[in-house]
Amino acid sequence: MMITVDPRSHVPPYEQVREQIRGLIAAGALPPGHRLPPVRRLAADLGLAANTVARAYRELEREGVLDGRGTRGTFVTPPAPADPLSSAADDLVRRARTAGLSRDDLIGLLLARWDDQRPHLG
Repeated sequence: MMITVDPRSHVPPYEQVREQIRGLIAAGALPPGHRLPPVRRLAADLGLAANTVARAYRELEREGVLDGRGTRGTFVTPPAPADPLSSAADDLVRRARTAGLSRDDLIGLLLARWDDQRPHLG
């Protein structure tokens, strides 16, 4: 894991560590399930106090980015699952594009289906 801390920066070291870990996760360099180095080892590697790295880990845990499992380690959490409707919409758009439908064709199809499913009052 490539993290560096600039001691001359106006950004506190724990924030530098936190932001770099967040960036590595976003870039895919730290995938879900990846075990991060123990606090003391990363602190020693960076020349920081263990409490500094521990604070960065704690804040990332509070954000749901990391999962601290006590003596078993700290791991990157999987991304939160998308809500089912968003997943279905993503799938529908992907299938429509594969089938060669235009955006307008897809919207027209959805509107027709919506109208067919509307309960009839009367």
